[in-house]
Amino acid sequence: MSGQTLDALALEAAELVAAAKKLVVFTGAGISTESGIPDFRSPGGIWSRFDPEDFTYQKFTTDPEARRKQWRMLGEGHLTTDAQPNPAHYAIAELDRLGKLDCVITQNVDNLHHKAGVPVEKVFELHGNVQWAVCLSCGRRYPFEHIKARLEGGEEIPECEQCRGMLKPDAVLFGEALPQEVLQEASQRSSDCDLFIVVGSTLVVYPAAYMPLYAVRGGARLIIVNLSDTPMDAQADVLIRAKAGEAMSRIVERVREKITG
Repeated sequence: MSGQTLDALALEAAELVAAAKKLVVFTGAGISTESGIPDFRSPGGIWSRFDPEDFTYQKFTTDPEARRKQWRMLGEGHLTTDAQPNPAHYAIAELDRLGKLDCVITQNVDNLHHKAGVPVEKVFELHGNVQWAVCLSCGRRYPFEHIKARLEGGEEIPECEQCRGMLKPDAVLFGEALPQEVLQEASQRSSDCDLFIVVGSTLVVYPAAYMPLYAVRGGARLIIVNLSDTPMDAQADVLIRAKAGEAMSRIVERVREKITG
């Protein structure tokens, strides 16, 4: 942390937040690991137990065995647990209550920003939301809890109850296009903001990782809160190597002091 204490860096970040007119927060897996949700790539992560090759869109739609594996993974609770928001999620929701948040753009599919209290219309989920399943034929959506009950009842590959079509978790699989409307809106808001905060993302998954680049090109200041290096570190105005919960809580505490006096 460039020799500075977390408190000193949080104060620097809070000054930028307090002065910002349009703040965008961008979150990745690192914000949700503190809620007990494993990330994908780290040792012990999801891909150490499941082969990512089984999670391509093409394989899911053409191979019943791949569908069976994916539903089994979700039925075991990976990504669809009763995980609760942690202090980082609540800190971001507090930024909204303080009138400082334009939106959250997230790579996560865990629904925790909604649970923490960020309004639905301010959360742009680039990779979907695994708390839902969608029929690829008729478009009907089902809450995951409904599907989980069917899995626990012995179904291995659930079908749509309305048209018997193929159900898919409403999250973006490898090889599947991101939801275009969400991507377009997120790109626009990134380009138009004056402060962009990255929380818990290594910024290596594209096109999501273009968002901070759009922000900086548009003249925004950049804050990065992440435990490991990112390709954008050199462009950050404030770089904080700390856990998301501790760092964001400190930043928002300082912001509150500045705003409320």
